[in-house]
Amino acid sequence: MSTLLVHTSPALPATSVHARGAQTYFQTHVQSRSPTELVVLLYDGALRFLGQARTAMAEQDLVTKRDALSRGMAIVAELQTMLNMQEGSEVAERLDALYTYINGRCLTANSERDPAGLDEAVRLLTTLRSAWAELAGPSSTAA
Repeated sequence: MSTLLVHTSPALPATSVHARGAQTYFQTHVQSRSPTELVVLLYDGALRFLGQARTAMAEQDLVTKRDALSRGMAIVAELQTMLNMQEGSEVAERLDALYTYINGRCLTANSERDPAGLDEAVRLLTTLRSAWAELAGPSSTAA
């Protein structure tokens, strides 16, 4: 019996080693980016999660919808808190209002079970992402 445990237990550390390796890779990937590229990565995450929420809503998968919508909205909120309202002037004010509107559309889509709000949020975020990717340069244009 103990021989069986010895032979099967190495699979557990290998899995956690792979997970740690992936985590380390991701941290290096993020830490090597410029601030503008990081904003693009945040947009990518928001778009991915809101897309997942949209799909889950259509499939009536409430758990996945809830989780994906929560994550997407959290990223939009993070983008909003990153705004420099003192130095960003009118651009920061407009982005602040737009992020508030996007999160509001997500909440409405969720409460009314109408994907139109998510579709609009994705369209707006896609436009913003394209602009930030252009600012970040060629390494950030693929999504």
